[in-house]
Amino acid sequence: MTVRVNMGVDGKGDAISIDLEELLATRLLVQGNSGSGKSHLLRRLLERSAGQVQQVVIDPEGDFVTLAERYGHVPVEAADHSESDIVRLAGRIREHRASVVLSLEGLEAEGQMRCAAAFLGGLFDAPRDHWYPALVVVDEAQLFAPSGGGEVAEEVRRASLSAMTNLMCRGRKRGLAGVIATQRLAKLAKNVAAEASNFLMGRTFLDIDMARAADLLGMERRQAEAIRDLPRGTFLALGPAIARRPVAVAIGEVETRARSMSPKLTPLNAPVENLQELLFSSADEPAPPLPIVASEPRPLPSEALLQAMASGMPTRAEPMPEKSADEAAAIIAQVLCAIVEDVHSAARSASVLLQDFTVRCRMAGLARPPLDLADFTRRLSMARAGIFDGGDESWAPALEAARSLPDDMLGPFLLVARAAREGAPCPSDEAIAASYGTASLGRARRLLQYIESRELIVSRVDLSGKRSIAIPRLGWATASA
Repeated sequence: MTVRVNMGVDGKGDAISIDLEELLATRLLVQGNSGSGKSHLLRRLLERSAGQVQQVVIDPEGDFVTLAERYGHVPVEAADHSESDIVRLAGRIREHRASVVLSLEGLEAEGQMRCAAAFLGGLFDAPRDHWYPALVVVDEAQLFAPSGGGEVAEEVRRASLSAMTNLMCRGRKRGLAGVIATQRLAKLAKNVAAEASNFLMGRTFLDIDMARAADLLGMERRQAEAIRDLPRGTFLALGPAIARRPVAVAIGEVETRARSMSPKLTPLNAPVENLQELLFSSADEPAPPLPIVASEPRPLPSEALLQAMASGMPTRAEPMPEKSADEAAAIIAQVLCAIVEDVHSAARSASVLLQDFTVRCRMAGLARPPLDLADFTRRLSMARAGIFDGGDESWAPALEAARSLPDDMLGPFLLVARAAREGAPCPSDEAIAASYGTASLGRARRLLQYIESRELIVSRVDLSGKRSIAIPRLGWATASA
């Protein structure tokens, strides 16, 4: 089935459209300075293709959430969700073929990059049965695939760039068609921009951006001056889904509007006499007292709230009886087992789970918190691997081998070590991801690659695709699975 999306008209008044099926296979890059009409172009494409294909929008400014009321897109405020929630949401979006606008408004630059990387990773790692065709629109793509380093952490930049590269390079086989828009080509990573086969180039003024745009359009350098003279809302189009030769397209009207519109001139207030006195009259006069308005008390931070609760609790007439070492160890093992079995614990940080752990231990009769944060993180990792009692002496070699790993990676390593020690089948990616506190299968695979790079494990895949993992220094190996 051929579906063409009308984008506007050329200089002769003839309609210019995009072949939606071809676009899904060849991807699209939109470039133009601020105010050139990029967001208007993306909105036109989304409106005209709504109902024909699943649409997923990564929106840094929250402008596209207005599509929800008219076209049924589900708005998602990223600031209201954790990173693990975003990954799970991405999987459900692919499963149910929902059109979604992920609004990153309210997050700092690093938070936006981290959230976009997690979201794209969740879309990319969806099971093969859910690889339905979808347009993945990323506005301000230079934020998520920068050409160079910035003020964000290098780890975050690499994760975001890797996710964008996967979208543009490998997304086609998974049904993901990247549509990316950027203000400046010079700020966008070249390996991301180079994967697009369709281009819509708007007005730009810097020589380096005009030169790159002309190269992508197949124009000579001396013709690049035409890009500077393009009217607002007009783009030079080229690509197998649009036209075989560059053609100027004036983008048509849209039915919805962004929440943030371009600034408009508004009339000034009528002249006021003694304006200077109005502005500076309170400089030497005491400010009038503010009226007392009854309001609800502001919530206290968690630590202050716990201290306030503790100070308000009546003192016990008799101290709690001390538990023996064996009794304390049994209580700790039971509490860790209960925490691991809680389906929501994987989405919580170790510091939050430590509070839960402490409360549960007190309810079980342990007067004082038995573990600090570092010890608890280590025991939690072991518990996620199925070792709740802290391990007997036979686990000492495995724990010694894992000393070079971060504490949060101890769980996946011990999960593999436990299977290898028992000769059990190799743990699945899902089990390894759960022991790491994530739902991303791609992250689980990268985790195994990292542990293998530290020469702790050796992974093998036989001709039938079954995997086995050996731990050479311990002489343990899992069965193939």
